[in-house]
Formats: sequence, structure tokens, C-alpha cells
Amino acid sequence: MIRKLLSCVGEYKKSSVLTPVFVTLEAVMEVIIPLLMAFLIDEGINKSDMGAILKIGGLLVASTLVSLLFGALSGHYAAVASAGFAKNLRQRMYYKIQNFSFRNIDKFSTASLVTRLTTDVTNVQNAYQMVIRIAVRCPVLLFFSLIMSFSVNPQLSLVFLCIIPVLAFVLLFIIKIVHPIFERVFRTYDKLNNVVQENLHGIRVVKSFVREDYEREKFGKVSASIYKDFTKAEKILAFNSPVMQTAVYVAILAISWLGAKMIIGSTMTTGQLMSLISYVMQILMSLMMLSMVFVMITISRASVERIVEVLDEESDIVSKENAVKEVKDGSISFDNVNFSYARKADKNVLDGINLNIKSGETVGIIGGTGSSKSSFVQLIPRLYDVSEGSLKVGGVDVRDYDIEALRENVAMVLQKNVLFSGTIKENLRWGNKEASDEELVRVCRLAQADDFIETFPDKYDTYIEQGGTNVSGGQKQRLCIARALLKKPKILILDDSTSAVDTRTDALIRKAFREEIPDTTKLIIAQRISSVQDADKIIVLDDGKINGVGTHEELLKTNDIYKEVYYSQTKEAVSNG
Repeated sequence: MIRKLLSCVGEYKKSSVLTPVFVTLEAVMEVIIPLLMAFLIDEGINKSDMGAILKIGGLLVASTLVSLLFGALSGHYAAVASAGFAKNLRQRMYYKIQNFSFRNIDKFSTASLVTRLTTDVTNVQNAYQMVIRIAVRCPVLLFFSLIMSFSVNPQLSLVFLCIIPVLAFVLLFIIKIVHPIFERVFRTYDKLNNVVQENLHGIRVVKSFVREDYEREKFGKVSASIYKDFTKAEKILAFNSPVMQTAVYVAILAISWLGAKMIIGSTMTTGQLMSLISYVMQILMSLMMLSMVFVMITISRASVERIVEVLDEESDIVSKENAVKEVKDGSISFDNVNFSYARKADKNVLDGINLNIKSGETVGIIGGTGSSKSSFVQLIPRLYDVSEGSLKVGGVDVRDYDIEALRENVAMVLQKNVLFSGTIKENLRWGNKEASDEELVRVCRLAQADDFIETFPDKYDTYIEQGGTNVSGGQKQRLCIARALLKKPKILILDDSTSAVDTRTDALIRKAFREEIPDTTKLIIAQRISSVQDADKIIVLDDGKINGVGTHEELLKTNDIYKEVYYSQTKEAVSNG
């Protein structure tokens, strides 16, 4: 786990190595300073030797300045190393997530992945900085201070050996209790992010239904849960500081009392006692700082586990070696296909699908809510893999294709249309980043989007807000269709992508498809019969099974579900007319 994290240090290895080097030099200089203070008192002040005072005082000032320099350098390199490590770690996670299948993303949830990329990485960054700086400084300072204190007075230095085991026991006890609490806290952070994300995404719905109080209450409950756990953990951690401080003061009192007796008995000098007290402070402050490092590591341990969980996750949809990189045509063949989202589901989402679609055909897909229409088409570009059976595109099983090559030839306008912050041109060029302005206009005319784009003051340079909030639902759908057409795909899938446009515009889009892209296989999921009735064939799905296949006229004669939908919509149209 640690090795996987450290591989993200990358080009910041130099800074990561230089930090402990300068920290060690800083600690050595700090250990020398009390020794010089002892000499200053014993050889200069007590003997009233001004020459010795100036000489030793000069060395003392120089040592302090050098220590300051080493401290500044260690701080600089620690900041560079930790920030760079966090950058690489965040980048590694983000790139990993880009290769996740929908199933992998469903496992973690979007809110959880956001927490791991932000809060968890920040925790690990802080812990890393403390490890390469303070976790090095404290043991080095502790080691050299112990050596120096034993060289000054071995008898008094035994006080440290009595206190250190007590402090170590208290620290380990605290860490053991606190770690499970922090694990729970970060899981609750995922819930908090999910609540915030849902609220902001659906803020118009919240306001239109006047549900602000409900949303506040929901947020308050999750926030209160985090507060409760964090408070509990911090209360336990708070014992660390008073225990450490008590140990420091007990050690100072013991050494001062015993040292005073030794000075009276002429077995110890004043300067030696002063240096020994300084070493006491250095040793016990080192222990206190070391305990803080362990506390930070305890907090970040839960974050490390969550980050490594993402890094260890392997996508269940990958390209084979020597994968096929060319899609011959847009023909589609389902051969006894079963599919379920869960690997051990009691019931399949799609069951026993057998179907052949010729290249260039227009296929309509009709079915009630929950009939698995979206699941049906999502198998074609391998957003999910079939559970059983075989699905072929262009005569080749989709699992044998290079994923990028397959998806370049299958354009899909999802049920939930997404536009990104940027201009209309930038959004359209997701379909083809090299597309010319003329190509953009052509596909927008096909998708019936050019008319409304031309009404904007900045036309194709109009800025689209995040999520496309400054365009209507119908405009968003048409822009997404244009973006898909720009790929020049062999298969075009519209997943209920014209539901927000009027019937006239819908008809114009279908007419453009027939005339301009006759060789592209077109799969159109629709709620309106009028959107698919001129298709070469129409598939009726019911509860994950194919209930009927045929033309509009054939299904009106043979399929009860299709007839029911058609006549209900026809009556509705007549009554509305």
C-alpha cells in the first residue's frame, strides 16, 4: 500500500531526499547550541573571561543562524515535495477513474470519488510533509539529545528512560481507539458531498417545490454526524497534549531538584545543569512532536486506505491484446444476450435478447418505464459488458475491439444530456476536436440547432454554463445530437434524446438523418410513436425481453403493447387538438 503511494513521488524525489538531509543538519545544530551555552556559562560568565564570552558567544550566534538556514531550506523542500506528491497522487487517481467502467463508478459513487480526490489527498499531503520533516527531525533530535545528555550526566539522564515507555503506551492506546472513528468520519464525508452535489444539481427543483427546509435538515443531519464523530475523536486525541506536558514538567522538576543537589555537592556545574534542562526540553518536545505525527498519520491512514482502494480498482472493461481497431460497418447482432448490473443478481435486466440489425437501418425502440431500453443500447459501445451471450458490431464481438476504436464509431446521446462549461464550439468539438467551423454549422443544421444558435449575440462562441443551465432542454438535446453527429459514426444511438423538442423539429431531425447519413445505423429510443413509426424496424421491449419486432404497420396488427401505446397517444393527440 505504502509502496503504491510512494510511486507517486515521481520527479519530487530530490526534494523528498533533501528535506530530511537539511532537517538532520538543523537538528544537529540545535543539539550543539545547549553545549555551547554550557561552555559560555562555565568558562565565560562564571570565570568572568570576556574573551571566552565573545568567542563562544560568536559561535553560538553562528550556530543559531546556520540552524535557521537549514530549517528554512528543509521547510522549502518539504513544501515542494508534499505539494508535488499530492499533485501526482491526485493525477494518478483522476487518470485511473477515467478508465473506470460504469460498473466501477457505480461501486464508489461520484460523491465518494470527489471526497477521495480532495479531502483524502489533502490529508495524505499533510501527513507526507510531516513524515519527511518532523518524523525525521524528532528521532534525530531525540537520539543526539540523549547522547549529549548522557555525556553531560548519565545519572540524571536515566529520568528520560523512565518517562519514554509511559508516553509510548499512552500514544499507542490513543491511536488504537481513534482510527476506527476517523474511518467512519470519511465515509460520512462521502454522504455529505452527495447531499451537497444533489442539492446544487437540483436546486431549481428544490426551489420550485419549496423544499429548502427539508434540504437544510438533511444537510444538518449529515453535518451533525461528522461533528459528533470528529468531536469524539478530538476529545480522545486531546489527552495526548496534557500527558506529554505533564511528562515534560515532571522530568524538568526531577532534574532540577537532583541537579541542584549535585551542584551543591560540586559534582555538577551550573552550565551542565542548564544544558541538561535544554536537552530535557528537546527530548520531550521531540516526543510531543512525534506524537503529533502519529496522530496525523492516524487521521490520514483512513484516507490512504480509501485512495489505494481507487488505485487498486481495475476496470472490468479493458481492451484485449491485439484488439481489433477497425469497425467494418454498423451492423449489430445480439445472440442470446443476458445482462444484469450486479454479478450475482436474482433477475437479469435483459433476458434472452436475439436480434440482427443491418448496417444503415433505422431502428426504433419502444417500451414502458423500466423495460431496460437504456440498458439495451448501452451494451453496444461497451459501457457495460454482456453477462452472457454475444454482442457483435460489424461482425466482431464488441469484447474483441479496442475500446477507443469501438466508441469512436458508436456515437451515443445519453438520456441525461450533458454540456460542459465552455463555448458552443468547444462543446461541439468533443465530437471531433479537428472539426472546422463549416463542419460545426453542417451538423447543427442536421440537428436543427443552427437556427437558435444564430439568434445568440455571440452565435457559436456563446458561452455555455456548467451543465448547460443557460439553454433550454430542447436546445441542449439538439446540441448533444450535433456533437454526436460530428464523430461521423457508423452507429448513432439516441436515448430518448428528442423528448424535449416539438414534433415538427423531431420530424425534421429524422428527415435529415435519412437524407444526410443513410449509411449510419440509427437506434432511436423514444416515448412517442411518431418518432419511430417510419423506422425500418421497431423493437418493443417489456421487462427486459423483446416483446415484438416489426414495422409500424406490422406491430399495429400483431403486438398488443405497441397498439395500446399507439392508440393512447392518438386519442390524446385528438383530444388535445
